[in-house]
Amino acid sequence: MTPSLSPQRIAALCDPAARSVALEVVPETGSTNADLLGRLDSLQGPLLLVAEKQTAGRGRAGRSWLSAPGASLTFSLAWKFNRPLQALTGLPLAVGVSIAQTLQQFDVRVALKWPNDVMKDGKKVAGVLIESAAVERHADGQDPAIWAVIGVGLNLAMPDALEAQIGRPVAAATWLAQLDRNILMAALLNGLTETLQQFERDGFKVFVPRWNALHAYAGQGVAIVDRGAVLHQGIAQGVDAMGRLLLDGSNGRIAVLAGDVSLRIDRDPLS
Repeated sequence: MTPSLSPQRIAALCDPAARSVALEVVPETGSTNADLLGRLDSLQGPLLLVAEKQTAGRGRAGRSWLSAPGASLTFSLAWKFNRPLQALTGLPLAVGVSIAQTLQQFDVRVALKWPNDVMKDGKKVAGVLIESAAVERHADGQDPAIWAVIGVGLNLAMPDALEAQIGRPVAAATWLAQLDRNILMAALLNGLTETLQQFERDGFKVFVPRWNALHAYAGQGVAIVDRGAVLHQGIAQGVDAMGRLLLDGSNGRIAVLAGDVSLRIDRDPLS
């Protein structure tokens, strides 16, 4: 059995920059994202909340994120930005790059599916859900503070019963399930801290080459779907400086903004 998650152990394994993040580990909660969103008024700085088990974890578009204790790593990071809300465009993709590069440090080869999934062997191994909020500052004359709550779910193992409950293809980073999760969590937090600091300075544009190098469906036919309806079809190219997917269709190139749309493989994209 791998060691339990410990804030002290995680902090001891972190780089100096990541030690500015407050750490909490709880045995069970509904949703780490919801918990942090409810605490933004009282936060003085960045906070990482890790749950051994989430009973109401959420993904994009209101989907549930199902997990089993010890079989996944589920956490949320609250981070305050000194940038306007509209400047956070592309943040989910930058976070995806960070997670992918951290997993590669452990010899787990992954790719990125636009807009916010991490893929292994063609199946989802991790997902990102970012929710933002403007929190009023009490000092007169100051603009609201812009917070992002970055939720991440990473499959380490995939019990048969859980896979059946999920009902769609998912992957697991199996050998990471044998690793001390404190080591993995510290590495992820190190990467996220560096990523968020760089995003604060430079925005998404500096992450574009890294995201494109990890693009799972570059040059493949895809369809962009919203609630079951196909909105766009074409050949997936990279992303631009705003994090929009560049899609070459029958009428030329378009740039697709994420929202709540999803991407799927399309064998006949220009029909």
